Amino acid sequence: MGRYIIAHDLGTTGNKATLFSTDGRLISSAVRSYDAHYFNGNWAEQDPEDWWRAVCETTAAMAKIVPPEEIVAISFSGHMMGCLPIDANGHVLRPHILWCDMRATAQTAQLVSRIPEREFYRITGHRPSAAYALEKIMWIRENEPEIYARAACFLQAKDYMVYRLTGQVMTDYSDASGTNAFDINTFEWSKRLLDCAGVDIGKLPKPMPSTTVAGALLPEAARACGLTTATKVVLGAGDGATATVGAGSVREGVTYSCLGTSAWIGCTAKRPLITDRMITVNFAHAVPGMVAPIGTMQAAGASFSWLKNQICTGEAMEAERSGGSVYDLINAEIAQAPAGSNGLIFLPYLLGERAPRWNPDAKGCFIGVKMENERRDVLRSVIEGIGYNLRVVLDELTESGIDTRSVAVIGGLAKGEIQRQIFADIWNCEISTLNFTEEAGSIGAAVIGGVGVGEFESFDAVRSFWRVTGTVQPNPDNVKVYERYLKVFNQAYDALTGVFTSLSALKS
Repeated sequence: MGRYIIAHDLGTTGNKATLFSTDGRLISSAVRSYDAHYFNGNWAEQDPEDWWRAVCETTAAMAKIVPPEEIVAISFSGHMMGCLPIDANGHVLRPHILWCDMRATAQTAQLVSRIPEREFYRITGHRPSAAYALEKIMWIRENEPEIYARAACFLQAKDYMVYRLTGQVMTDYSDASGTNAFDINTFEWSKRLLDCAGVDIGKLPKPMPSTTVAGALLPEAARACGLTTATKVVLGAGDGATATVGAGSVREGVTYSCLGTSAWIGCTAKRPLITDRMITVNFAHAVPGMVAPIGTMQAAGASFSWLKNQICTGEAMEAERSGGSVYDLINAEIAQAPAGSNGLIFLPYLLGERAPRWNPDAKGCFIGVKMENERRDVLRSVIEGIGYNLRVVLDELTESGIDTRSVAVIGGLAKGEIQRQIFADIWNCEISTLNFTEEAGSIGAAVIGGVGVGEFESFDAVRSFWRVTGTVQPNPDNVKVYERYLKVFNQAYDALTGVFTSLSALKS
């Protein structure tokens, strides 16, 4: 008789259910997509019923592969920093406000006027921002007071799925730490911040460890998912925390980078990483008592996708004709350009920037264009710009005592050999590759689920889910080149901050 765990990766564009055996084998997966509603310039909402249908359908698909009674746990990874109000009967009161929704700028300004930003950062491990749940709740209170009054609780995405499956209302420490209302030092809601925000603490769910067993499946949920009521539901964690587990960073000294549409460098620490520059953010780890300092940039893979869509139409046509990969064709051109792209520097701020700049007005730029620059220089400079930006984050971790001599890489940008070499050279560290690039969230959720139901003794069980498949060492000659260009990259950003602000003002 086998024993299996279903890990759900509840993302912004869809839900992926992955079936794992408890000995670490990936058995199968299923994906169901859903839409988000983008409007009013920077507003974004989603219908939670779409999540529910996707979770039920993908769970049922996994339950057809193995005997349902052998599925011992369901666990979750979920998109963070959202806002979903439910009433006392568990009914949804309005669409979920997504993490990328930035409507709550006035509420953010209110918080900044009531508490110094550095004190706020010391409490939460985050800067105040419209991206977070607390500011979104404030917006609802001020703009939809009848919704706020009726709300019994404000939930995150995965927490609502746990409620639908078990009837239990709770959140985990990692999602709580992504609200801007959580004290990262005490792992409790911050009365100081909630008072500043004017938000009732009774409207927030109880924070619990990620490994908490919320309960067994309700009969109606079991029927909808094709399972039995014996299957346990484990609370799980926010997607940043599950990726940290899935990448193997479950103890101090393991640093990793997720190179996806956005990208971050993260690690595991015993205490929050609080510095004067406030570059990193600090989430509660899924590992009890630990913290996950992370520096996240906005447009990493997004910059590469922009490059492909706007500049590489020829490669796209050739890939379609030959049946090959457009990315392989682009990477072959990148490999032909020298380190430093013949003096061309790209600032990867196509969506403003979080870490390391924390500037929503920042813009993308090509700097240093000369007549002798070739197309391949343009292509390579985009990857190098992403690398420079993440190097600033890496330096912040290094200066704070984090071991950054080796970085495991996951995510779509980790697939290209030339990208891995460029990052190794810019970061001047060893890059290790794993036998997966885009399953970290699912693996992290599976490990959390296994620990929760007692299948795994500790989070070290993640070692049975993946293996290191190779390492890339920095090229000493390229390291010297990139050290010089990194200084110019930072100088270019500093020199253009006023220009970015002026460009943003022209839109109004």
